[in-house]
Amino acid sequence: MPHTHRGAAHSHGRLGAVVLLLSALFGLGLAAPAAADGTQRLTAFLKGLHSLQANFEQTTFNGDRTRMMQGRGTFYLQRPGRFRWEYETPNKQVIIADGKRVYLHDLDLDQVSHQSQDKALRGTPALLLANDTPVERDFSLRDIESSDGRDWVELTPKAADTEVVRIELGFGAAGLESMIMQDSFGQDTRLNFSAAKRNPALDAALFKFNEKTGGDFLSFD
Repeated sequence: MPHTHRGAAHSHGRLGAVVLLLSALFGLGLAAPAAADGTQRLTAFLKGLHSLQANFEQTTFNGDRTRMMQGRGTFYLQRPGRFRWEYETPNKQVIIADGKRVYLHDLDLDQVSHQSQDKALRGTPALLLANDTPVERDFSLRDIESSDGRDWVELTPKAADTEVVRIELGFGAAGLESMIMQDSFGQDTRLNFSAAKRNPALDAALFKFNEKTGGDFLSFD
């Protein structure tokens, strides 16, 4: 199994970024009953979630507010511990977690990078939320004053060693509509969601990676 490739750093970076994004999304459905504020809507949001499908638009900014990347695609979630994240732009990539490993398939580079799921999600909210751990055990919650008519809540990890330092969730009439996440490097990732389906019936094949797809395989264990 080769461990060097011209796109290795790029793929590893995207894998890490997606893991951080999914750490915020793992326990969050995209449709929930309205409530009085962001914290209450988040609490309602987490009840009874089994599966999830939604389209996303993503923009990432570096520490000096320069736009680094824009992308869009679709993601799928099946609890416990399975997800699929498909980027249509800026280049075609698929990220699959099958409950044991996380695979990133870069179709343009014909390259697959992978890592144990426990290692990939260690220290992130994803592993805990996937196991129905109460969000208040691992996050401090605070309602944020709204300037756009939506209900906003801030989640701050209680652990000191997480790469995610702050998450803001914005709830509108359609449920969770926006997420803003800041990492320890000062980068902000902003996502807007649409066409959300809560608890749809999802094909189990979505969460299985076919290792016969070819290309270079890069392990980050």
